[in-house]
Amino acid sequence: MERFLAERIKRAEEARIHEAYARRAVAAQSYSWFDAGHIFMVQEIEQRMLGALRRHDMVPLQSKKILEIGCGNGYWLREFIKWGASPQNLTGIDLLAERLAQACRLSPPGVAFMTGNAAELEFADESFDIVLQATVFTSMLDFTLKQKVAAEMLRVLRPAGVVLWYDFRVNNPRNPDVRGIKRAEIEKLFPACRIDLETTTLLPPLLRSLARYSWLGCYVLSTLPWMCTHYLGTIHKPQ
Repeated sequence: MERFLAERIKRAEEARIHEAYARRAVAAQSYSWFDAGHIFMVQEIEQRMLGALRRHDMVPLQSKKILEIGCGNGYWLREFIKWGASPQNLTGIDLLAERLAQACRLSPPGVAFMTGNAAELEFADESFDIVLQATVFTSMLDFTLKQKVAAEMLRVLRPAGVVLWYDFRVNNPRNPDVRGIKRAEIEKLFPACRIDLETTTLLPPLLRSLARYSWLGCYVLSTLPWMCTHYLGTIHKPQ
């Protein structure tokens, strides 16, 4: 009975996430590369990710095996290729087949994409050097499901590898489909792990308004932790 109930909860959460991302797809049309705020945000994330990978001896990336859960259209996996990773070493998994179809169209040959739930990864133990999640955990509202996904990420991670984390740390009052995840919750999800996080991403409404006039102003304000909405960093398996 317990297993049956857990399966029902998982399926219900999957359905909710499908509906939430369908609504989000309409809103995402406003994220234009011709919008200065969007450019600033993405370039800041890129800079922080590269810094985290460099600090934890993950470069060069050419031989690293990399998994992204909730990969969407494969944007970050293509960024890894730009940073030096080999396409054949990259794997993305996502619940939504339509997003994976777009990922396949946009990505070079060699990158592997599969539809599935990250709570049940079909990979052997210690298969990857880097496991990335970007705004996935805040889209899951059930804590038990989060625990299963976190456990699977650690299971497939090699001992010297890293989980690369980017997600909301605060709620978005305009989006009830996501729930910010505080450091204390991250520590519960990854017990006994070493967790290195920093705040990033200036409040998006402010960022979109200010970036048109002053990138310097955006940079200065983004150094203030209480003005930032996300955590970015790394999680390391206990040795």
